[in-house]
Amino acid sequence: MAKVEIKQPIVDEIKALFDGAVAVTAVDYLGLTVEQDTILRKQLREAGVQYKVYKNTLIKRAAEGTDFAQLDDVLEGPTAIAVSKEDPAAAARIIAKFAKTAPKLELKAAVAEGKLYDKNEVQTLAAIPSREELLSRLCGSLQSPIANFARVINQVAEKSEPAA
Repeated sequence: MAKVEIKQPIVDEIKALFDGAVAVTAVDYLGLTVEQDTILRKQLREAGVQYKVYKNTLIKRAAEGTDFAQLDDVLEGPTAIAVSKEDPAAAARIIAKFAKTAPKLELKAAVAEGKLYDKNEVQTLAAIPSREELLSRLCGSLQSPIANFARVINQVAEKSEPAA
């Protein structure tokens, strides 16, 4: 059996992982302890992000012809990929936050919704709040004026009661 035939199922697995993905984040994980890696994987899994380690050449082959081929230049050395099919910023956000406690973890780059983010731009991507957080902020913004309006109406009603 040729090497290509042996590696083809792995390339197909990566292609399937990329299929429907809104973002792929490349990470240098070298130096993480097993415990740190386990915690990171759990956090990513809870956010619906798949985190895998593959050979760079196989990732490049699977990414050919997709937006994720933009990552080719950073696919050197130890690389893990975090793939999100829902929230484009989820992986970057979780990894950037986790890197504060595990400095050896390093974001290399990301492709989110077709755009390449380099090492520095990934930090900006990571700063984007989650959909749930944005919705809760919106609700809070909508609730505040309504609550203030209700208080004013209540005060007007209380002032006009003695006169009645």
